[in-house]
Amino acid sequence: MSIKEKLLELERQAELGGGPDRIARQHRDKKLTARERLELLLDPGSFVELDKLVTHQCRDFGMDKQQLPGDGVVTGHGKIDGRLVFVFAQDFTVLGGSLGGAHATKITKVMDLAMKVGAPVIGLNDSGGARIQEGVVALAGYADIFTRNVLASGVIPQISAILGPCAGGAVYSPAMTDFIIMARETSYMFITGPDVIKAVTHEEVSKEDLGGAMAHASRSGVAHIAAPDEKAALASIRKLLSYLPDNNLGTPPRLMSGDPPERMDPELATLVPEQANKPYDIKDVIAHVVDRDSFFEIHADYARNIVVGFARIDGRSIGIVANQPAFLAGCLDIAASIKGARFVRTCDTFNVPIVTFVDVPGFLPGVDQEHGGIINHGAKLLFAYVEATVPKITVIVRKAYGGAYDVMGSKHVRADVNLAWPSAEVAVMGPDGAVNIIFRNELAAAPTPDAQLAEKNRLVEDYRDTFANPLRVARLGYIDAVILPEETRPRIAEALAMLEHKRQSNPPKKHGNIPL
Repeated sequence: MSIKEKLLELERQAELGGGPDRIARQHRDKKLTARERLELLLDPGSFVELDKLVTHQCRDFGMDKQQLPGDGVVTGHGKIDGRLVFVFAQDFTVLGGSLGGAHATKITKVMDLAMKVGAPVIGLNDSGGARIQEGVVALAGYADIFTRNVLASGVIPQISAILGPCAGGAVYSPAMTDFIIMARETSYMFITGPDVIKAVTHEEVSKEDLGGAMAHASRSGVAHIAAPDEKAALASIRKLLSYLPDNNLGTPPRLMSGDPPERMDPELATLVPEQANKPYDIKDVIAHVVDRDSFFEIHADYARNIVVGFARIDGRSIGIVANQPAFLAGCLDIAASIKGARFVRTCDTFNVPIVTFVDVPGFLPGVDQEHGGIINHGAKLLFAYVEATVPKITVIVRKAYGGAYDVMGSKHVRADVNLAWPSAEVAVMGPDGAVNIIFRNELAAAPTPDAQLAEKNRLVEDYRDTFANPLRVARLGYIDAVILPEETRPRIAEALAMLEHKRQSNPPKKHGNIPL
């Protein structure tokens, strides 16, 4: 057999992976193969494979008889919407996609190349974990990948798709990437599986309840997106990348939608109820302000009292952070603070301007919140806003009470442009609570309960007249303008254009010490 014939045979073996039977089993499990996933993810014909013929060098436990070209992972580079990306896709049909030394070296090679040229790296994870037969070599391989995840963090976008099992040490590489996307019903992440948990703690739990896509998207917050299936997960990656630059020195692509930046939207005037305690969906406000159909929500099922996601205004990519009055009245709690802080830091890392919509009654009170560390977790969000040097634009829609006013993109945390609707209320607390504290003695001196109630109502109205409008804050210069709701889109578009070349830096240091 000639070298050419041998090469063609090895390439055929690599492309077959574990063979027809294992490919069929993969399909029966509602999963695509590694190569099928790459075809859906990348622009047609753009994939260039690397290390196609690599095999492991393990000779123990019969592994010398289980050598296949590629060693259970397909690596290389391709394009998404014409932009260069580096990829690795684990192949579950080959040794369960398990990671050994050669497998890890293939992954670290594309990660190193991505760093050298400043391009995103995307990992399609479908693996049984460390290859036990290779022992510490497999563990070393994971650590080599972890190290590159950390060094690449904040330099190039790192996106992980979980498209099968991901257990033990294998979960830590995705956890250190910027975004995790899981496919429902076919992907799982856990440190220890249900069997180990049952043996150690006697708890019985299914794989889905323990580490399925919705468990991590709604409860732990580990997953940013829970896609209906693999195809949707891969489509989400393509869409997500459209809002991000190639690296931290670039800017996101500008994609014009035909939606005029000067468009006024009269419906915005009726979306927010006049009553301060009446709920509404902040996502309706967002949809009316941004370029049509451009809002791409992140962490939609986790900490629903705050909304984060990407969108565009006048074609420019923006990150949106917004309190959600439809859930927990929009209070900031532990989960919302973590979610918001993570997103603000991600936007700042990749030069995405931050637009904040504020309607917040304060931090959520409660023993569980205090004992759970709301002080530290709330400080994360505050830290993230202050540290961010990208353009920051804030719109106070309705309530902005207490320390939450400071945290949510106020002028005092270095926001560049602060706007307020006429419905804005900025105060230390709501009228009822404030009156109970400020006028405690006066209310106690009322001769009858009816007189006390009448006096309280009068004082509440006085307080509301003082703080239930943005004029006082405008006089202090803490907001730059009071605008009509329908003006919101053009005013933000103008601010984004004005801030396009903003330059701001933080004091020289190794890194800040965020309250983790």
